[in-house]
Amino acid sequence: MANQPLTIDCGDCVMAGTTACDDCIVSFIVSREPGDAVVVDAAEERALRSLSESGLVPRSRYLSKSG
Repeated sequence: MANQPLTIDCGDCVMAGTTACDDCIVSFIVSREPGDAVVVDAAEERALRSLSESGLVPRSRYLSKSG
């Protein structure tokens, strides 16, 4: 079974518009217009998690409103 990509849509994040956005990994990695979704595939998500766990980049602060 193929891994599904992780889609991060800031409009669905309960932390959107707070100071958590200041050092969220999404903000750190990409320059995007507010409200634009970021799609990360499974391999990229594992790499980002590894970098975050090593302290090299901030962790994702994304928390889906839908649970």
